[in-house]
Amino acid sequence: MQYPNEVHSEIFRKFAPKYAIMEMLNWEDIKQKFNTDKRFKLYTYIAGGVLALLVLYLGYRQLIWAPSDDKANDGWWTALNYVEKDSTDQAIKVLVPFVKKYDGHVGGEIGQYLLGTQYMKKGQFQQALNQLEDVSVSDTYLSIMTAGLQGDCLSELKNYEDASMAYVEAADMLDNDFTTPMFLFKAGLHAELSKNYEDATTYFTRIRDDYPDYGNQKTIDKFIARVSSVKGK
Repeated sequence: MQYPNEVHSEIFRKFAPKYAIMEMLNWEDIKQKFNTDKRFKLYTYIAGGVLALLVLYLGYRQLIWAPSDDKANDGWWTALNYVEKDSTDQAIKVLVPFVKKYDGHVGGEIGQYLLGTQYMKKGQFQQALNQLEDVSVSDTYLSIMTAGLQGDCLSELKNYEDASMAYVEAADMLDNDFTTPMFLFKAGLHAELSKNYEDATTYFTRIRDDYPDYGNQKTIDKFIARVSSVKGK
């Protein structure tokens, strides 16, 4: 969904030339042109319709969407209390209707992320994956962790190739010294499990070259040597 500033920009990009024509005319000229010029009349109807839609859209955002977003942001805290207490079943009981009601709102998306983690706790990895794949948030770190958890679910489901791809996606979302090498390492391990030794070598080598502190902790050269030796056979 577009936000108000984007809506304004799109409207004026499309219709600014028509507005310019109208601004150069006085009221009598406009009335005459409206009655005699079919194209001008059409543009007037279009512009009026667009402005009416804009008013309705902004009214919806202000009166319906925004309050719902506030409720959604408040609502997932209730479930979080159960999550922190390890009351997994109760958290799921709260989150399922909450996510359904506030799907598309920020709080609803966070709730869906939490719901995915609770299904993982119960070992229900396919259900967890279904929830996590639908999470859409603007927060970069939550997006990274969502992709990483998808990789964990795929790993538990023994889909090692897709797990490796999910970990690479998580690693590449934001270059940093913590999540990037951590998920590259997981990607390498799962590429190895899926017998994709060339990719595994690439991921481990990236860690060695670009994130040496993490590489030293994991004695990364050992992993590079292992997958390289298999790759060479």
